[in-house]
Amino acid sequence: MTEIRVPTLGESVTEATVATWFKKPGDSIAVDEMLCELETDKVTVEVPSPAAGTLAEIVAKEGDTVGVDALLATLSEGDGAGAVKAADTAPAEEKLAAPADSASGGDGAAVDVMVPALGESVTEATVATWFKAEGDTVAQDEMLCELETDKVSVEVPAPAPGVLTKILAKDGATVQAGGQLAVIEAGGAAKASAPAAAPAAAAGATSGGSAKGDVEDAPSAKKMMAEAGLSADQITGTGRDGRIMKEDVQKAIAAGTSAKAPAPAAPAAPASVPRAPVAAQDADREERVRMTRLRQTIARRLKDAQNTAAMLTTYNEVDMTAVMELRNEYKDLFLKKHGVKLGFMSFFTKACCHALKEVPEVNAEIDGTDVVYKNFVHMGVAVGTPSGLVVPVVRDADAMSFADIEKTIADLGTRARDGKLSMADMQGGTFTISNGGVYGSLMSSPILNPPQSGILGMHKIQERPMAINGQVVIRPMMYLALSYDHRIVDGKGAVTFLVRVKEALEDPRRLLMDL
Repeated sequence: MTEIRVPTLGESVTEATVATWFKKPGDSIAVDEMLCELETDKVTVEVPSPAAGTLAEIVAKEGDTVGVDALLATLSEGDGAGAVKAADTAPAEEKLAAPADSASGGDGAAVDVMVPALGESVTEATVATWFKAEGDTVAQDEMLCELETDKVSVEVPAPAPGVLTKILAKDGATVQAGGQLAVIEAGGAAKASAPAAAPAAAAGATSGGSAKGDVEDAPSAKKMMAEAGLSADQITGTGRDGRIMKEDVQKAIAAGTSAKAPAPAAPAAPASVPRAPVAAQDADREERVRMTRLRQTIARRLKDAQNTAAMLTTYNEVDMTAVMELRNEYKDLFLKKHGVKLGFMSFFTKACCHALKEVPEVNAEIDGTDVVYKNFVHMGVAVGTPSGLVVPVVRDADAMSFADIEKTIADLGTRARDGKLSMADMQGGTFTISNGGVYGSLMSSPILNPPQSGILGMHKIQERPMAINGQVVIRPMMYLALSYDHRIVDGKGAVTFLVRVKEALEDPRRLLMDL
């Protein structure tokens, strides 16, 4: 029996609505044939069949709201169509209990709740919130807790109906992929419980007499409301039946509807430096807001990079005259042919790929006592978003044309700002470009994005007087900053890299001739 589950829906997207089933129980299915279509508030996701066989049972009907990794249906790889159709007429309660009986071996059996797969190269997560307490009755696929990794939140559904007997990883605990979170005792009163009955207690007071009725708000939205000091009646839900989604809370916070958040009873982590005393007349004019998990993760990773790498920064400057003239000459033709604007990022990406071929250690990483050299360039492009800095990756940038690079960067930038990036979009980078110039930065020292060994900082283009051939002329100049890990990149390699980037930008024809 093969399980059909909800796939990853994208960063910050934790649930979807089953829009359409293309197949019904008893139908024969081919590998990769589309089974159903899910809708989120951002995109529509088609769910293909992972194997060939017969659709045994549809667990999530059209119109149902499901979380990431929730069970949608089961697929029988044998000849079981007849039995399936008979089972489909059974009452909903019996169908809900059936998977638990087969999985746990009967009433009273212990079912382990495990950490799901977190994504490529992601090995641990933090337990953000438990929606259930020990002793609570849970239904199958009901959300038990929410885990947070560096970039995304993952909700963990109950693998079987029953009673949550033991929570092994409390709020704030760090857990490994595949680790155990809790134990459910299958059977008993749990089988008769309705799937959405228990969450009312965890949701708090959710306007019982309103049009929403007993609709449960998204767990990630409830957590964010608690952190921001918001109540459900301050937010207009845009989800199904008025359900409040995470994006609704973000909009409310941006609109300034958040009440002053009370100071927490205990800080999430001990401060490294004691806070300076605050004058009594200033205390009432302060506002204390808890750091988001994403911001805490960014802070931790950047500090880890400083503590681990022997980080050093070297600088140079580049005359942008040639690039700007070339761009002005061909930007209209480029837009007409390729449907995307010709920007500076494609020139810098090409120049960096060119320089990395000559100085491969800048494109390498340290693994224990080994140096891993990458014979490809997956270019990370730092993008600022309302929730923090993210670094989507342009894969195989060294094999792309100018047009392909511009299209990919534009798409990744848009999805980053809309919160649509997936884990796969932000993994595997070998080198990073950070453009602080878009915010007006004249010079800065970027911090490495581990485990990478190099990051190039671009800055504002500013006209300055330059001495050229014995004459002072005004040129559009930009400072470049290369931060690198001095453990594997020597000063000579870093300077050579910057010089090659400078040469390629001041004479773009060198890129065509590989000089």
